[in-house]
Amino acid sequence: MRTGGQILADCLSKQGVKTIFGVPGESYLAVLDAFVDHPEIRLIGNRNEGGAAFMACAQGQLTGEPGICFVTRGPGATNASIGVHTAMQGSNPMILFIGQVGRDMRGREAFQEVDYRAFYGPIAKWVTEIDEAARIPETVARAFAVAQSGRPGPVVIALPEDMLRSMAEATAAPKVRIPEAAPTPDAIYDLQKAFSRAERPLLLIGGSGWSPKGRSDLQSFVENNHLPVASAFRFQDILDNHSPSYIGDAGLGKTPALKSAIENADLVFALNIRFGENTTDGYEIFPVPRIGKSLLHSHASDLELGKIYQPDVPIHAGPNALTSVLAQLNLRGPWRDWAAEQRAAYEASMALPRRENSVDMGAVVTHLQQALPEDAILTNGAGNFAIWHNKYFEYGPEARLLAPQSGAMGYGLPAAIAAKTEHPERLVVCIAGDGDFQMNMQELGTAMQEGAQPVVIVVNNGTYGTIKMHQERDYPNRTSFTDIENPDFVAIAKAYGFHAEKVTETADFAAAFTRAAQSTTGGLLELIVDPENITPKATLSQIRG
Repeated sequence: MRTGGQILADCLSKQGVKTIFGVPGESYLAVLDAFVDHPEIRLIGNRNEGGAAFMACAQGQLTGEPGICFVTRGPGATNASIGVHTAMQGSNPMILFIGQVGRDMRGREAFQEVDYRAFYGPIAKWVTEIDEAARIPETVARAFAVAQSGRPGPVVIALPEDMLRSMAEATAAPKVRIPEAAPTPDAIYDLQKAFSRAERPLLLIGGSGWSPKGRSDLQSFVENNHLPVASAFRFQDILDNHSPSYIGDAGLGKTPALKSAIENADLVFALNIRFGENTTDGYEIFPVPRIGKSLLHSHASDLELGKIYQPDVPIHAGPNALTSVLAQLNLRGPWRDWAAEQRAAYEASMALPRRENSVDMGAVVTHLQQALPEDAILTNGAGNFAIWHNKYFEYGPEARLLAPQSGAMGYGLPAAIAAKTEHPERLVVCIAGDGDFQMNMQELGTAMQEGAQPVVIVVNNGTYGTIKMHQERDYPNRTSFTDIENPDFVAIAKAYGFHAEKVTETADFAAAFTRAAQSTTGGLLELIVDPENITPKATLSQIRG
């Protein structure tokens, strides 16, 4: 006979959990007590549940296995909801455990009580509550299976505190095994037939669940068959950007060349993507439900096929199983020159104008391209500051980008700390806006305490730049609510033990970055940039007209 808390800790250990993020709470004391007997599990204490949930989401994004987060009931759970929403939109495996009021108090609006099935139902893949300690092994095993299967996503499990204290006989289930859907011979035949009729094919790639071999097989397939490839929003790190097949990011702010490639393609192969708003320009780049040209769509979840656009060739297959087959194909199409033209257009689009005033973010990205190791991990939250390294940094085969599909501000710093926790030997760089950074800058304390200190670049333009840009576009000269009076970021970072500097001139960045990267306690660089330079190729004055 063991307590529910002990059974749960045993189950997580059996599933191979090594790290848990969260904020302690009295509603799950029995689990915290049980973790004392599991030194193989590292507990990362966060400063806010939102930061904890972001870290779990980022770990799921980075590793492909569920990131684990523990929070207390009510306020803790509602704070954590931003990470669950981000994991769902990003198709990232994650499990959120929430302490819950006792079973004898449910339905009375007890202290901090929330109906988690109702609250989380629309933004999680599965939400449940464990009523009997004996069913913990069953529920945990199912949660790991659901979080990783099909389209990966977040699972939420509520834990009544009296259930965690109750005794039961239960044995932890073995580590779950997740099958990956494989393409049928008929699907591959139909794919080959579709390509045989094409003259200007284009691949759109994205989604989660990619293995290193899957990425390698993808590169072999597209390069051997001279196929042009664009990445969906914030999936630039799936294919080596130096590949002759890579032609850019089909997310927000598509280049004219990429828009032209999408418009002129006569076949689109959407490989492992869901058709999100940013990739489709608000669902206007293709008419719904038929895109007006041949569409091949593959996904690990059959629920994504035909969800918005009706494919001519639907392929229910995971990315790795599919590319393993595709790497063996020789399509022999007449599109080699077409693909070369798209690559040339992409390379021409990478030129950035020089900005002479304040710090030039184009020069910053150019230096990062030269200075970062091949296996660097870059992270960001949301804001115009992210355009520079999202669009103009070329991700090699070992580099990773951790960024939110949901457009959540504050994701970058927690993601960087999670990445540094998972890979302490790798250089992790968080690029954050001044408003974005302040959403979770208290997590510098978590980084300090855990010795998981990345390099943080705070792009300070004193405004919520994306919103101000939209205001100037729609309501010229009538901006409001978007200016920010900022604290001393350098002083704050130093208070958390980081090496920190303010950079006001472009010429000073390279040396400052070297010092930050070499610091044994992490580094923060505050870059003073001109708010007028709102995007890499447009100023506020130009947008205002």
